[in-house]
Amino acid sequence: MSDTQKAGFISIIGKPNAGKSTLLNALIGMKFAITTEKAQTTRHRILGIHMHEGAQLIFSDTPGIIKPHYKLQEKMMNQVRESVSDADILLLVVDVKDSEIGPEVEEVLAKYPSEKKVLVLNKIDLSDQDEVTKLSESLSAKFEFGNIVALSAEKKFNTNRLLDLLAKICPEHPYYFPEDQLTDRPERFFVGEMIREKILKFYSQEIPYSVEVDIDEFKDQGKIIRISAIIYTERKSQKGILIGEGGRGLKKVGTHARKDIEEFVGKKVFLQLFVKVREKWRENEDLLRKFGYGEK
Repeated sequence: MSDTQKAGFISIIGKPNAGKSTLLNALIGMKFAITTEKAQTTRHRILGIHMHEGAQLIFSDTPGIIKPHYKLQEKMMNQVRESVSDADILLLVVDVKDSEIGPEVEEVLAKYPSEKKVLVLNKIDLSDQDEVTKLSESLSAKFEFGNIVALSAEKKFNTNRLLDLLAKICPEHPYYFPEDQLTDRPERFFVGEMIREKILKFYSQEIPYSVEVDIDEFKDQGKIIRISAIIYTERKSQKGILIGEGGRGLKKVGTHARKDIEEFVGKKVFLQLFVKVREKWRENEDLLRKFGYGEK
């Protein structure tokens, strides 16, 4: 058996709602990226590190590729470009029920070597073999892919096949991270994402897209972790909706988020949530930097 190490950066790209974050969670074997039915749930590039067949697979979940309409979305698309530029392997995730991958995705694909591109046809549990074959042939005729894998990230069907393939084509390279490291993000980042996930699930229309969560305090006191989080929104009316009558809306978010956070950190959590208004924060360079966008 060879002692040669293999390690590679694998960028997961695609349109919003293609199932990229669900795929990352399935491949890693735990919930790293938040998932909801709403488009643009993922805002940050999230690294998930997984050892498989001796290869260190470093997955990079990215925001769905769109045409940006405001500065926050521009920052999100910058993260996609950074992820692709670093990648040894590119995973294009396509919903089998959505054959149009869009011009923005096509632009990214056109700049990447075909032998390093893997087409992932996702949600095949909602389709049939003829539809999957037709889409595979259609996309292959337009773009060259080194490999194609059809799977269901939600059902974890064929995800092991994808892992086997990635371990096989992963380049020879010393490990970039310790073998037991799972991500490059701190716990407080995931805490903020879990809170934002509940806002995405419990609120509709513009509210989820107008908020950002900032962890103001994260104190590990041994048996309990005390967390204080600020939810920023753009308008006073949105603040009122988030808090809800008698504070019931905010309490619901906190109760559900706390359960997820406790499961994630393995300890009891005391969680306090506050709501503040910051008008047009999605266009504010300083605030976007504070929230972790555009550090590079």
